[in-house]
Amino acid sequence: MNALHSSLALLFAELTDGPAAGAAYMLNGGDPGLLRSLDRLSASAASKPSAAGTASIAAHVDHVCYGLDLMNRWSDGEPDPWSTADWNASWKRGTVTEREWDALRERLRQSAGRWRAALETPREMSAVELNGVIGSVAHLAYHLGAIRQIDRS
Repeated sequence: MNALHSSLALLFAELTDGPAAGAAYMLNGGDPGLLRSLDRLSASAASKPSAAGTASIAAHVDHVCYGLDLMNRWSDGEPDPWSTADWNASWKRGTVTEREWDALRERLRQSAGRWRAALETPREMSAVELNGVIGSVAHLAYHLGAIRQIDRS
């Protein structure tokens, strides 16, 4: 695996699963990462917006899943899944039941695992594709920060 793919996969994994011992690049050492942080939240907490009219944690997670699903479709060979993307639709899930929250977290876990495996796999990319791949890591980092601002526990 070349250094770029290795680095991108490592940084993405750090965001989702927390940093490896002695190798924290984006999060503080000992941080549980996004997936375990979300596992600590109830559906009620995930459904609560930070302020009137703002997105809930559930909405952020649904949006992240949508973006990862697009990246996974591209990785699976679909040349341009973004041309038909409806980003507004990815923000419509504001509240979740416990069952829906469990399913949404599992969807995130599966989508993130697939994307991490894709990041680990070297492939030829255009400059635009590379920007999207790198952007997917930054996008996840942004939403992890936004989620943590909504629920500081």
